[in-house]
Amino acid sequence: MAKTVADGIWEMLASAGVRRCYGIVGDALNPVIDALRRNGSVDFVHVRHEEYGTFAAVAEACLTGQPVAVCGTAGPGATHLINGLLDARKERAPVIAIAGDVENALMDTATHEELNPYAFFATASLYTGRLVDPGQLRAVVSTAVTTAVAERGPTVLSVPGSVAAAAAPDVELSVALPATVPGPASEADLKAMAALIDEAATVAIFGGDGCAPAHAETRALAELLKAPVGYSLKGKQWLEYDNPCAVGMTGLLGYGGCYDAINRADVLLMLGTDCPYSNFLPQHGVKVVQVDRDPHALGRRVPLALGVVGDVKSTLEALLPMLRPKTEDAFLHQCLRKTERFRARMRHYATKGPGIKPIRPEYVAAVLDELADDDALFFADTGTPVIWAARHIHYGRDRRLFGSFAWGSMANASPNAFGAQLAFPGRQTIALCGDGGFTMLALGDLLTEVRHEAQVVHVIFNNSMLDFVNIEQQEAGLLPFGTDFPAPDFRRFAEAFGARGIRIEEPDEVQAGLRDALAHRGGPVVVDIVVDPYALSLPAHIPPAVVKGFTQSAAKQAFEGKMDEVIETVERNVRLL
Repeated sequence: MAKTVADGIWEMLASAGVRRCYGIVGDALNPVIDALRRNGSVDFVHVRHEEYGTFAAVAEACLTGQPVAVCGTAGPGATHLINGLLDARKERAPVIAIAGDVENALMDTATHEELNPYAFFATASLYTGRLVDPGQLRAVVSTAVTTAVAERGPTVLSVPGSVAAAAAPDVELSVALPATVPGPASEADLKAMAALIDEAATVAIFGGDGCAPAHAETRALAELLKAPVGYSLKGKQWLEYDNPCAVGMTGLLGYGGCYDAINRADVLLMLGTDCPYSNFLPQHGVKVVQVDRDPHALGRRVPLALGVVGDVKSTLEALLPMLRPKTEDAFLHQCLRKTERFRARMRHYATKGPGIKPIRPEYVAAVLDELADDDALFFADTGTPVIWAARHIHYGRDRRLFGSFAWGSMANASPNAFGAQLAFPGRQTIALCGDGGFTMLALGDLLTEVRHEAQVVHVIFNNSMLDFVNIEQQEAGLLPFGTDFPAPDFRRFAEAFGARGIRIEEPDEVQAGLRDALAHRGGPVVVDIVVDPYALSLPAHIPPAVVKGFTQSAAKQAFEGKMDEVIETVERNVRLL
């Protein structure tokens, strides 16, 4: 059989390191999938929803650093990819989407399932190529793959079935990937950084995901400068562990002395972070130096004294020998003391958890922290599971946390965990799910996990509401509305689907139930934990607008005859208020 365009696509993708494709087959995509079957080097994972498959691909691509493919057929199948691709763009994941397309002769005739891929994918895709002629094969596929890997983000190949089935041109079908490791800052920027730091009496560090390979260098810098180290949510796993200068996070998830550190230092070093919550960052009075490999991020959140393009690790390696050590450590210890006081307050509901009913979600997270492996992979649904994952679970040299942290989509934890489990079979993989997120996307593809015997542990914080949205509405001074729903017994669903199901309703069942779930082998397990719906989480720094919002919301709830709920909320969170 002569080589087809579809054969050429998979040959090129495989040469670039693609080893898996998630998706659903159908009509326009059939020649592409038939070629995948013949190729044999790319594993096809048939999911129940294309969005689920794309979230799985995002996690796999980010955790492995290798490009991953997803696919959906013409029209509706392709549109189901979009939310996951937007997440891939925000999380900088090299995901290559193959979208089925209508036949060439029918393009621009408003035919069945026709979609303009350029217009539709414009917000998500770094590059969209439409293969309307076999002669485009090498150029278009090579561009899509190279862009995804070099620029770290999603690209799209829109492929009509008629072109996919056509004979491939006689050309070289491999992709030569470029090196993507950036270098340090320029000599001029390094000297300017050193001058600003040496002139400052106090320096603070605020780091993000760009610090992933730079734990040792950041710690060395902090110790040299007696600088407190705060971090964004995405920076926590890289900068908190084994760091005597760590002072917690900022933002509404924040804890510890981070807010004070970054807003009261003379100089703030922002390293590899694009934290979007500008109201928690210094807007005046602090000289900010930002280092990032992406020039678009510089100055986007705060006014800068100096913007520096460069890789964090190599920049710090070059900077450290240029700096004079600082001896005054009062500012650092002040921030550390505040951090420890806040940690003690956070530990209240974790340590008292066995005696508190309804079950506190903080206690659930603390038990998971204790029981999980040192190299466990945690994935958190957008919502309150992110709060508990950020505050009560410790990460380290090998333990990881991942989620839709930049895009903020619901329902990501289960598919993220599934993709990670396929990439790292047997490694402990834990999805912290909201009851809303689990029913939105994970429930159907639990069947996919069962089929693949994926050892994913789903821990569902079952509070019968969209809890994070409920908190958001109160912060805005609104009467909570539209956030509650009846949640089922997820254990029964799990068992009906062929998975292991565990339901926990009593606090003294939490330890044994989670231990049992983590020990389960041979497939997924769903742990349905009924938690306190009134649990609140307040940050170390509470903006005046948030205080005002909660006050207004409480008044509105009282006027609506819901004073009992206001009192219940206060009583159950008294140690946090």
